[in-house]
Amino acid sequence: MQASALVKSGVSCCCSSSGFQNRRVLGESGRRLGLGKLRMTERSGFCGLSFGSEIMETEMRRVRLGFDGVSRSSANYKSLKTHAYDEDVGDVVPAKPNNKSSGTVLPFVGVACLGAILFGYHLGVVNGALEYLSKDLGILENTVVQGWIVSTLLIGATIGSFVGGTFADKFGRTRSFQLDAIPLTVGAILCATAQSVQTMIIGRLLTGLGIGISSAIVPLYISEISPTEIRGTLGSVNQLFICVGILAALVAGLPLVGNPAWWRTMFGISMVPSVLLAVGMAISPESPRWLYQQGRLPEAERAIKTLYGKDRVVEVIQDFAAASQGSVEPEAGWSDLFSSRYWKIVSIGAALFLFQQLSGINAVVYYSTSVFRSAGVASDIAASALVAAANVFGTTIASSLMDRQGRKSLLTISFCGMAASMLLLSLTFSWSALAHYSGTLAVLGTVLYVLSFSLGAGPVPGLLLPEIFASRIRAKAVALSLGTHWISNFFIGLYFLSFVNKFGISTVYFGFGVVCLLAVLYVARNIVETKGRSLEEIEQILSATA
Repeated sequence: MQASALVKSGVSCCCSSSGFQNRRVLGESGRRLGLGKLRMTERSGFCGLSFGSEIMETEMRRVRLGFDGVSRSSANYKSLKTHAYDEDVGDVVPAKPNNKSSGTVLPFVGVACLGAILFGYHLGVVNGALEYLSKDLGILENTVVQGWIVSTLLIGATIGSFVGGTFADKFGRTRSFQLDAIPLTVGAILCATAQSVQTMIIGRLLTGLGIGISSAIVPLYISEISPTEIRGTLGSVNQLFICVGILAALVAGLPLVGNPAWWRTMFGISMVPSVLLAVGMAISPESPRWLYQQGRLPEAERAIKTLYGKDRVVEVIQDFAAASQGSVEPEAGWSDLFSSRYWKIVSIGAALFLFQQLSGINAVVYYSTSVFRSAGVASDIAASALVAAANVFGTTIASSLMDRQGRKSLLTISFCGMAASMLLLSLTFSWSALAHYSGTLAVLGTVLYVLSFSLGAGPVPGLLLPEIFASRIRAKAVALSLGTHWISNFFIGLYFLSFVNKFGISTVYFGFGVVCLLAVLYVARNIVETKGRSLEEIEQILSATA
């Protein structure tokens, strides 16, 4: 009851000349002055306040002592709106002390990360299996059909990323995970039992739909259930488990040399984490933020107790109330994302994923073996495994730095490192003086590139976007950004070799390096630091710039 009452608490000064602006300031200041004990009534006295008789005199005395500070805050509000976007979040809103959570978050993050593992696994599984399934399906000489088997996954993922946002808003986060397990499981069965190209393509389309939905709701769910003090660390775990999934796909392909029919098992075993995802989400708590937005306050309180402990219920509900104070807006539609109110912040999400893809990461991942072979590397498969290991290692380091170093600085460091690595690779393939060392430098440059990527450009966008988007548009805005990711991923994978054949690998790598430098400038100008802030605090700051 105490937490439920907080939703209705606050100060509403009907006689205030500043309207909603002052209500926000007074509501925030009232909590500092002890006004949480005041009770709202429809038939109120002075300024809409009703006091319990036993505390009225004490509270009024405290209000008088603090009212000057409230007035000063109100006077400075317009200045805050003017300068909020140019300064880091930490410079605008004082950090609230975070009480250590006594609940249990990690197991539920682990369940959600099954979606991330499946994401990485289905991206990587076809690389080792393609030659063997092509023999079985009679398309070994038909590279066009092979290309469709690979790219159909990305088409499905593009559709799934948009569907995921709608599902998350309509059905909730946990139910969306359970629905997501259906195409992931059915698609895996079809791929494992396919006797024709058509069945294989349908199976790949369904698994693509599944991983597209996962790509939208995994970072969303993790960001919404994670305590502020460790949200960065837990959010970057999503990218880590995507890398683990890719590595698992490579390892799963090892028996292919001795057993060519093993490719069916490789697709079939992905059913196991799909089923575990559905079962795990049946016992996982729903996002308390989503429950609160749906008006299901008792369920939100139970979810908070499970995730953070009963001591945090009042604090968290209070944050939700502060973020939604004065707002009675309905759930955002897709068209709202393109309105003048939201487009600037939504475009940041799309731009981050566009820079991520145009920097060349998937071109490097998809074709590193071919590049190593052309550079004269003796063991191209071993070199590719080294690149995958660097990805996992870098993402692990990023997880430990996310809440200490901050998102913005890691993005800057990451894109700078990627630009330097691409310059090294470009020189390796164009400068004749380095021809003797081209194999070694190609491996070194690629490993450094992937390591730099995994420190920031890989994990940060998926973590940052749920943080900067307002709760009203969060699910759909994340889905739109991921749609940009999948579409650009598809076209880069499709046209990379054509560009290499026309312009040369050195020129293409140099172009990737230029994109990385442009990304550094974009991050410096447009990204705000979000570490150590609750999602509600971040939303309040960014809404002041709208």
